Amino acid sequence: MAKKILIVGGGYAGFYTAWKLEKLLRAGEAEVTIVDPLPYMAYLPFLPEVASGSIEPRHAVVARRRHLSRTHNIAGKVTGISHATKTATVQPAEGPAFDLAYDHIVLTTGSVSRTFPIPGIADRAIGMKTIEEAVSVRDRLVDNFERAATLPVGSPERARLLTVTVVGGGFAGIESIAELRSFASSLLRRYPELSFDETTFHLVEAMGRIMPEVSEKTAEWVVRDQTRRGVHIHLDTQLSSAVDGNIELSTGERFESDLIVWTAGVMPRPFLRDTDLPIGPRGHVIGNTQLRVTTEEGVVLEGAWTAGDTSQVPDISPTPGPGGFCVPNAQHAVRQGKLLAKNIAADLRGEGAREYNHKNAGAVAGLGVNTGVFQSGGFAMKGYFAWLAHRFYHGLAIPSWERKWRVFGGWVGHFFLGRDIVNLPELERPRAIFEEFAARPKA
Repeated sequence: MAKKILIVGGGYAGFYTAWKLEKLLRAGEAEVTIVDPLPYMAYLPFLPEVASGSIEPRHAVVARRRHLSRTHNIAGKVTGISHATKTATVQPAEGPAFDLAYDHIVLTTGSVSRTFPIPGIADRAIGMKTIEEAVSVRDRLVDNFERAATLPVGSPERARLLTVTVVGGGFAGIESIAELRSFASSLLRRYPELSFDETTFHLVEAMGRIMPEVSEKTAEWVVRDQTRRGVHIHLDTQLSSAVDGNIELSTGERFESDLIVWTAGVMPRPFLRDTDLPIGPRGHVIGNTQLRVTTEEGVVLEGAWTAGDTSQVPDISPTPGPGGFCVPNAQHAVRQGKLLAKNIAADLRGEGAREYNHKNAGAVAGLGVNTGVFQSGGFAMKGYFAWLAHRFYHGLAIPSWERKWRVFGGWVGHFFLGRDIVNLPELERPRAIFEEFAARPKA
């Protein structure tokens, strides 16, 4: 009988595992099922460019049903796992929950934003982990410009609407603040009522430097470059409060900000702690170098696999990540997903599994239109050519040629036509106008 493979989570690692399995599995060898509440895989490195209007939102996602023709897709969430009985509890988008039996389970649930109990953050901030968040940030920024343009110059509300705060100085935070600053500068050409000096951008980072993935020299160049472009970078600084958009920093500085973007870390999905799977001290599923789930003592759980942000996989490369584990980034998730598919296919056929050992491809970041940084070992590139490297690398890395053509086509269109600045402020309330004028039965 065909083995049943259940993939929990359809993000990077889950999508690539299924995509590769469709190419490797023989007819009747196994049945693959993905459970995820969303119908697509989001290409997360593009989120800052989506937020800045450089990439159309739908071009930054990959529809699983279009590209996984032999994989069964279930729209829903896995709410419980009992590996002792090899069953998972699935809560579909519609209908009652049900138990799903499996022979092999692949845990690729990804990560969510990790926040701290700072007053106001849960109520006022927004993350940069989903395509919906990126779109909301873009529309919010444009809408704030529209509203601020009607207010008196020098008014507190006008200043609040034109102030953006990003918390976290890693790649996600730096790319977000840089892209938003670049977008705001381009918007000013369409808003003669506003001036550059009225737009204020703050980056808050608790450590003494930004972007630990690159050299300190490169990071310092980024600080200088962004400061020159009008970004206030607060190093060795913590956010103390954000109640009602009133920002208070550990340095004592205070200001008001309407748009607060949180990028200060990620964590695995908390529901995993309630399963019978081995979980590490920070909530990750414990895995070995073959991407098999193991106990803390290294005992392998047969039929259980893990990869991506949700996993705690030893990094056996020459330059291991913090704590000796692979860091949660797209580069690892993609490569681990591909290897995981090969190892599952090998396991089904009684063959040996391979270890995950990667060669770092370097780090590349876009810092707004026409500027970026690239770091590989001791070699660093900055400015325009690094920005081109960033676009070509990620444009080619997004899965399927269909998506690549859409992304590159959008960039070409923006080169000639500029970024599209149309926002849809009523998108979250699409029935508002209809309801306002709809005829109702008389009492």
